[in-house]
Amino acid sequence: MIAELSKASTLKDLLAAEAARFTAEHPRSVAMAAQAASVWRGGAPMHWMNDWASPSPIFAAQGVGAQITDVDGKLYDDFCLGDTPGMFGHGEASVAAAVADQARRGTGFMLPTASSIIVGRLLAERFGLPLWQTATTASDANRAAIRWARAVTQRPVILVFDGCYHGMVDDAFVVLKDGARVMKPGLLGQVHDLTATTWVVPFNDLAALEMALASDQVAAVLAEPVMTNCGMILPEPGFHEALRRLTRDAGTLLILDETHTLSSGPGGYAGLHGLEPDMLVVGKAIAGGVPAAVWGVTAELSARMDAAQARIGPGQSGIGTTLSGNALAMAAMRAMLSEVMTPAAYDRMLAGAERLVAGLNAVIAARGLPWSVVHVGARVELVFADPPPKNAAQMRKALDHDLVAALHLWLINRGVLIAPFHNMMLVSPVTEDASIDRLVAAVDGFAGALEGLSA
Repeated sequence: MIAELSKASTLKDLLAAEAARFTAEHPRSVAMAAQAASVWRGGAPMHWMNDWASPSPIFAAQGVGAQITDVDGKLYDDFCLGDTPGMFGHGEASVAAAVADQARRGTGFMLPTASSIIVGRLLAERFGLPLWQTATTASDANRAAIRWARAVTQRPVILVFDGCYHGMVDDAFVVLKDGARVMKPGLLGQVHDLTATTWVVPFNDLAALEMALASDQVAAVLAEPVMTNCGMILPEPGFHEALRRLTRDAGTLLILDETHTLSSGPGGYAGLHGLEPDMLVVGKAIAGGVPAAVWGVTAELSARMDAAQARIGPGQSGIGTTLSGNALAMAAMRAMLSEVMTPAAYDRMLAGAERLVAGLNAVIAARGLPWSVVHVGARVELVFADPPPKNAAQMRKALDHDLVAALHLWLINRGVLIAPFHNMMLVSPVTEDASIDRLVAAVDGFAGALEGLSA
């Protein structure tokens, strides 16, 4: 530690030293990144793969359980888990066997399979909504839910919460700036003014929510039960009960996106807390990393959907893609729902998360740091603020991007991966206590390094 601290007197010095260490210790990843730049725009198959704090992407070789090995032979404790698709562990045997078996028999037919009936029943039993449809991603599922909400209510507006993220859904790329709604900075190629049909209010602000819903223009509120992409922001006590009451009173549908909060329990956050959405969206982990998502509806809403379709008549709805509901995805979802996403698996995840929360809080207390820890289910967030923010505006003020980058790169160089966006950590059923303890020790080491820096 003394040798490391002698190289760094400021946070920028620390970042530079850690970047040099990464480059020296990852020659094959650095070389592959140079090769990739000649064939992939931006240097990777997906631009998010370049969003890690490392100077170049880590090229993965294999993932087993809750660990990843890279092409340089380095082993990482993985608390990113693919930003949720690997929430139950990499290379899960039941899913691998189901996918391999289905692949030998055909991956997609544009026809249902017998497994689809079983998957539908398992979804209904688990999440409480009786009728379901599939999509290829949660983005697609959210788009479908929004379109149906507008068709059913014959209203144009979708209401979201400031700082939300619902995948690649244009309607959700609206934020608040100085109290006014604007399109999210960085949004590429959008020619329509999204603020005309997307309204946005702060999370946890019931007065603003009630005011927005007083109009008869809002088709649906689209929300995560817990905000997870602008740093983790928990709902205030009574918020969800009021949200449900206000939407019902306004004739507005409630769409809950459980793609991240699925870590809360076998029935997600809604199941754990008795929430009653009109539509429920689940993606990422539902098929163990095979691209798939699902969205469910109440029987009452399904009848209204039938009526809306009857009003319009036959023709292309513009909802759905050829790969949605393919046989491979159904096989993976069947294995996940019946063999992997068990109460026992959730018990292990939640116990591990509690261990991580306790360890991080102990570091914060011992070092007197102005930080806090927020968590929902097996998802844990280290926030560089105390108390933790209650809305996106407060969270943006707390986000120190250089400090976040320094922590992430520090962890990478010590064999720990967390999600590259803010400080999210996810615990799987196969995450070992020793891995959790190594993560906590690495965060403690980082805090110690910060103490040695000048202002």
